[in-house]
Amino acid sequence: HGTVYRWEFEKRGKPVTVSVSGPLIFTDPEFTLCAALDGLGLAYMFEEHVADYLARGQLVRVLEDWCAPFDGYFLYYPSRRHQPPALQALVEALRV
Repeated sequence: HGTVYRWEFEKRGKPVTVSVSGPLIFTDPEFTLCAALDGLGLAYMFEEHVADYLARGQLVRVLEDWCAPFDGYFLYYPSRRHQPPALQALVEALRV
């Protein structure tokens, strides 16, 4: 059993985390998106998942001035001299 992800915000360089609770908690972004589209509450999601809905006006941003910039994804893997070729290929494909 895990814990509910704390929402992370930032304003003027000051980070703030908020514990959220409510009758609906999703671990799947698609369920979260559907609930937001159905008007069941707020959704804390990556913009790339909701960009089309924002553009069409189906969703609106709230607390926009509290959203920290997203620096991108990070991949962590063991530093070994002899990595499996599949892992090497994945790392090279994802390297930016």
